Amino acid sequence: MACVSYTALLRMTKKNLILEHDQDDKLITGFLKAAVDYAERYQHKEDGFYKTEPMPPSTIQAVVMLASHFYESRDGSTAGFFGDTPNAADRVNDAVERLLRQNKDVLV
Repeated sequence: MACVSYTALLRMTKKNLILEHDQDDKLITGFLKAAVDYAERYQHKEDGFYKTEPMPPSTIQAVVMLASHFYESRDGSTAGFFGDTPNAADRVNDAVERLLRQNKDVLV
């Protein structure tokens, strides 16, 4: 398993969003950085861990899902796959955390 670049994560996220233009690449990259930071903190990894260490497939999926949610909800709505349901953000969060939990370091 190799380290995943932001370029690769951007490509995966845009594919997930079915987005073909490049106008929002900087915006999405910012959301990806926030999603990776969330993953590292949730998994109790040191800051920048995934810059030098391989990102497991479940963590990649969580990062892509979270960045996609940030992009689709940037206006405060609950757009996207989960639609405009009252608990859409909670559903995204639950799915992301289930994926991240698989690679969480246990603190003792």
